Amino acid sequence: MSRRNAYLETAAPAVALLSAPEVAAAWERPSALARWTVGGLAGHLAYQILSVDPALEGPSSEEEPIPVLEHYARAAWIDAPLDGEVSSGIRAKGEGASSDGARRVVERVRAALDRQRTGLQEAQGDRVVFMPPTGWALRLDDFLLTRMVELAVHMDDLAVSVDLSAPELPGAALDPVVALLTGLAVRRHGQAAVLRTLTRAERAPSVINAF
Repeated sequence: MSRRNAYLETAAPAVALLSAPEVAAAWERPSALARWTVGGLAGHLAYQILSVDPALEGPSSEEEPIPVLEHYARAAWIDAPLDGEVSSGIRAKGEGASSDGARRVVERVRAALDRQRTGLQEAQGDRVVFMPPTGWALRLDDFLLTRMVELAVHMDDLAVSVDLSAPELPGAALDPVVALLTGLAVRRHGQAAVLRTLTRAERAPSVINAF
């Protein structure tokens, strides 16, 4: 499965989850994530799909793309304090995206995904995506992988928040997400820590979080 199709296979269950009546019913309630409402978390999840539209508009960026692992090494949100400017800004953006209510959020993501089914097939393979919020660029496939990670992680957050089961992704969509998260965990904790956690419970460290 191509990265583009893998992204579409990840985004589709996210749209279905956002459309669940349980999500709309809990919109103003606290979510499973500290300081987030269900609606704000839904808005943040929706943004991962909506952010692909600008990536497909206009010509390919002339910026030199960086590797996806370098993207995470530079990311300001990793290890940012909960009440810090970066984390607060992300929450505010999610709440803003959800301010029109669940129905409007679902309408927007459904329309976006419909556009992307065509736009991703037409995009050039060497397309480079410049990301204004970060100030750097990624290759389209790497950009889509970052969206897939966000979608997979926050689908679980949202599902847990409303007592639903997290959507199951097909292997071709899940595999690159797990591979990237494993690479990030190795960089953060070392090879031995990850290997021991996967194979030697008696020597495993307490955590091997990717970020």
